[in-house]
Amino acid sequence: MPVYNKLVRDRIPEIIESNGKRFSTRILSEEEYITELKNKSFEELEEYRDAATREDALEELADLMEIVHSFAKFHGATLEELEEIRHKKAEKRGAFDEKIYLIEVEE
Repeated sequence: MPVYNKLVRDRIPEIIESNGKRFSTRILSEEEYITELKNKSFEELEEYRDAATREDALEELADLMEIVHSFAKFHGATLEELEEIRHKKAEKRGAFDEKIYLIEVEE
């Protein structure tokens, strides 16, 4: 039996069961959950980085957004609150629209 030891979406056990397979799971503590959610974010970001097609890239971006939703919920924030913070930072420091690549700064 393959061992995964990772955070999965809520319906994954149901999907595994519907395929006639056996599995084991456990519910994470709050501390374990945020650690595993952070790990999952890196996994999904790597999958986005490695996506070869637009369709694959958008699928991985959707997974990353699901993780952002979970992060916000964990921290007791709404997406609207998060978007407001993002907007304020973009006004103050800019976004990434101009594709500026900083090479060095003289001291």
